[in-house]
Amino acid sequence: MTTISVVTAVWNRATTIADAIESVASQDYPDVKHVVQDGGSTDGTLDVIARVAGPRVSLESARDGGIYDGINKGLTRATGDIVGLMHSDDLFAGPHILGRVAEALEDPEIDGVYGDLDYVSAGDTTRVIRKWRSGAYDARLLHRGWMPPHPTLYLRRAVFDRWGMYDTSFRIAADYDAMLRYLVKGRVRLAYVPEVFVRMRMGGESNRSLRKMIEKSREDYRAIRTNGVGGMGTLALKNLSKIQQFF
Repeated sequence: MTTISVVTAVWNRATTIADAIESVASQDYPDVKHVVQDGGSTDGTLDVIARVAGPRVSLESARDGGIYDGINKGLTRATGDIVGLMHSDDLFAGPHILGRVAEALEDPEIDGVYGDLDYVSAGDTTRVIRKWRSGAYDARLLHRGWMPPHPTLYLRRAVFDRWGMYDTSFRIAADYDAMLRYLVKGRVRLAYVPEVFVRMRMGGESNRSLRKMIEKSREDYRAIRTNGVGGMGTLALKNLSKIQQFF
């Protein structure tokens, strides 16, 4: 059976980390390793992890250079043939999600799989605020700002080994840059499962303030130009596409 590693980078998320860990633990797929990379939390996060972590969890706590450096450290420790992320504010939409991932990647012609995502209220994860329905992958859509929902993306370990991890010179948009790198330069082949994989709490780093949103757009533009998928038009379409998620 194929091992799936789920990587969680966390720093000072005592109020949400238990949900993330318990969500991974609830998966009915039997061969799962949960790699938790803590950045030196001081708010009780480590106490929460110690209380809820089961035998699937491998924890390391050490200062890092930010979220993407923490993710990279976790990816380095991951041993699974298939690797994905569970952010410390997120949770799976159901106990069968990793089974869906493993099923899709039984096809040797597929390099990765992704699904849909619901943005939910930070205080009530049953209340859906935005619905990200990504649709099937088509490389031409990248020039229109399309991307798969990053928290739902699972890739074969070989993709990271060949095309690298997250560029930590990006503080907010390293996930977008990495996905473009894998899809454009790596030409990875993705399968789409039309099902909500992840519930993501609103209020993340990229939309925390106007300054953060401006910084995010600047980094998105750099990723777009670096990976050769367009310019300002692509950035505009990427941002406009979010509007339909509210309806």
